[in-house]
Amino acid sequence: MNIEHRIEDYRRLPLPRLLELALTAKLAHRGDSFSLCSIINAKSGRCGEDCRFCAQSAHYRTAAPVYPLRDREEIVAAAMEAKRNRAGHFSIVTSGRGLGEAEIDKVAATIREIVARVDIKVCASLGILTPSQLRLLKEAGLSRYHHNLETSREFFPHMVTTHTFEERIETIRAAREAGLEVCAGGILGLGENEEDRLSMAMTLLECGVVSVPLNILIPLPGTPVEHNPPLTAVEILRAIALYRLIFKELPIRLAAGRGEPGMRDFLATAFMAGADGLMIGGYLTQGCRPPEEDHRFVDEMQTLWRASAAGG
Repeated sequence: MNIEHRIEDYRRLPLPRLLELALTAKLAHRGDSFSLCSIINAKSGRCGEDCRFCAQSAHYRTAAPVYPLRDREEIVAAAMEAKRNRAGHFSIVTSGRGLGEAEIDKVAATIREIVARVDIKVCASLGILTPSQLRLLKEAGLSRYHHNLETSREFFPHMVTTHTFEERIETIRAAREAGLEVCAGGILGLGENEEDRLSMAMTLLECGVVSVPLNILIPLPGTPVEHNPPLTAVEILRAIALYRLIFKELPIRLAAGRGEPGMRDFLATAFMAGADGLMIGGYLTQGCRPPEEDHRFVDEMQTLWRASAAGG
């Protein structure tokens, strides 16, 4: 039975059974592993792209901070803080369609310094880059490129018009050809339906990603999606469980939005539904809970997973 047929069978299941299967898959393929990552918003605001969910787009009036590429020492210090917070990966994230050559050179120099001074894997999310830019970053010591699809191929034109879904695919392909791992996922709650979420999953499978971040929409004031109705906990849990059953061996990371109303009271349930990674220390333009609280949560979830694996 191919994966599309298996997914259709999973979709017919009641939620409790779906969650049970997802937890079984998590424990069987990934044990009690829990992945933590951290990011720095290294260049913020004034983005010329019109992604309808993004507060950094220059097309919308929002409260997002605006500043140029941060200094090398500032980014290195953030990597050191990420390491202290138990993150295994640290990502340099910048606004805009992509970076110019001078900016890429600065980022490459920063990556070299992090690799030399901090025991952490370095990632980057710098927009749509050329193959030569990606090769330069790989040579500098970059291990992973992050480039979300955001949503399905079918729904993407409703969210972005200044670049295409295929351009995102091409960047992912170029990153892999440069020898980089790829982390890619999307946002739940943009107005898409379950078919869109599963379509995105199928594209991610084809792209050969090694990590799948799932964001829950934070409807930020000033963006066109600020009045989107929040997803229910059932919708979020179904999506996480289905993704676990599709990506059995990959980390499924909850990033932005895990504190939103649809998820806040069900966070532990989301990790019993197959999620096993968190972004720690803050998002692009929004903060999150203190790292110490996340550390306690990680320890508690691993205890629960071990008990579940032992039949307790």
